[in-house]
Amino acid sequence: MRAIKFKNKRLLYIDQTKLPLKEVWKECKSLRVGCKAIKELQVRGAPLIGVFAAYCLYLHFKNKLLAKKKFLSKFQKACKQLKSTRSTAVNLAWALERLERLVLRNKNESVSQIKEKILKEAMAINQEDVTLCENMAKHGVKLIKKGDRILTHCNAGFLATSGDGTALAVIYKAHELYKDIKVYVDETRPLLQGSRLTAWELTERRVSTTVICDNMAAILISEGKIDKIFVGADRIAANGDAANKIGTYGIAILAKHHRIPFYIVAPFSTFDLKLDSGKSIPIEKRNKDEVRKLLNKKKVAPRKVKVYNPAFDVTPNKLITAIVSDKGVIKPDFKQNIKKVLG
Repeated sequence: MRAIKFKNKRLLYIDQTKLPLKEVWKECKSLRVGCKAIKELQVRGAPLIGVFAAYCLYLHFKNKLLAKKKFLSKFQKACKQLKSTRSTAVNLAWALERLERLVLRNKNESVSQIKEKILKEAMAINQEDVTLCENMAKHGVKLIKKGDRILTHCNAGFLATSGDGTALAVIYKAHELYKDIKVYVDETRPLLQGSRLTAWELTERRVSTTVICDNMAAILISEGKIDKIFVGADRIAANGDAANKIGTYGIAILAKHHRIPFYIVAPFSTFDLKLDSGKSIPIEKRNKDEVRKLLNKKKVAPRKVKVYNPAFDVTPNKLITAIVSDKGVIKPDFKQNIKKVLG
């Protein structure tokens, strides 16, 4: 199962807002559709939106007959438009900037040649992401033992990447080795990516799964029912501070208090070494109705009530036991070891 499919130069994606009740596939035929899909979380997950945006960029220009100067101008404008859809996940900008550098290097070639290079690079980014997921799973599984009970937050599986995921890829690999591992899934308010998406993924893979409300994590941990916590990340600063779905910071505090290992799992493309700390990570603020209504449908709060709806929070490095990357497990001192492991 994969969240997007690129075949015969057509880009298909599963609308994740419909899961788990319906498996609805749509086709991205334009930049407008692609931007809308990312912004509305029909396509989501830090690594996946980078891959999706790369394909979307190619499709936007595939059939356009443009002079070189106009093509280059419109290309920059399209990149800017895609980057603006989500602000926190650095993988989106990473993938688009990779394509921008490619176009700059080949600006003296014909427009048709540049388009083909964009396509090849998008496909390369896609395949690389699959490999990154495999490598994270290989390194991370060494941290899991037979019978472990694992807590995870939000969704970091095959719905968020081109491969098996980040944090969930580690869990899937562990499940292959130890059939008795158990996973507890935070529902992840306000959009329930845990109960809707992660629980759906895990049950599809036949992993023993229990969904809990976000405010149940503390009692579960205090009762000694959790051995380890694995989560993904959307951006990691040079000192190891990590932004992930809102609520992650609170779980990390619980883990520290109860002396439970707390692991971040993310590929090298999620690291933003230009940022010294998590204080500089931009935090996306989302629509107030995501909180006022349950999945933007049933009202659960007064229409005029004020709402604060940050989509992410930042977990300080001192609360993180280790970061599992595609190049190995990174332990404190993070500022020193991130550079050493990532090279």
